[in-house]
Amino acid sequence: MAQSTAGKQSQQKGSSEQKDRYTAIVQSQEFKRLLAAKKAFIIPLTLFFFIFYFALPLMTAYSKVLNTPFYGSITWAWVFAFAQFIMTWALCMIYTRKAGKFDQMVNEIKQKWAKGGDSK
Repeated sequence: MAQSTAGKQSQQKGSSEQKDRYTAIVQSQEFKRLLAAKKAFIIPLTLFFFIFYFALPLMTAYSKVLNTPFYGSITWAWVFAFAQFIMTWALCMIYTRKAGKFDQMVNEIKQKWAKGGDSK
C-alpha cells in the first residue's frame, strides 16, 4: 500500500513537471514565432482557396460571364473549372515546401528543449 501511494505521488510530480515544461515551451518566443508563421501562411491561402473554389458555382449561378466562349465551343466555365485542378495541385506543392520549413522550426525547438530548455 505504501509503495502504491509513493508511486502515485511520483507520477503526480512527474506529470506536474511535464505540464510546467509544456507551458514553458508554449510560452517560448520560438514557439510563438512558429505559430505566427503558420498562421500567416495558412489563413491567406485558405481564404484564397475558398474564394477561388466557390467563385465557379456562384458565377455560373448568378452571372453569364463564364458562359461566353473561350475558344470554339469551350466556355470560360470549363477553363475556370480546369484552373481549379491546377490551383489545388499548386497549393499542395506550396504547402509541402512550406511545411518543410515549419518542420525545421519544430526540430530546432525540440533540440533546444532537449538540451535543457530556456535558460532564464
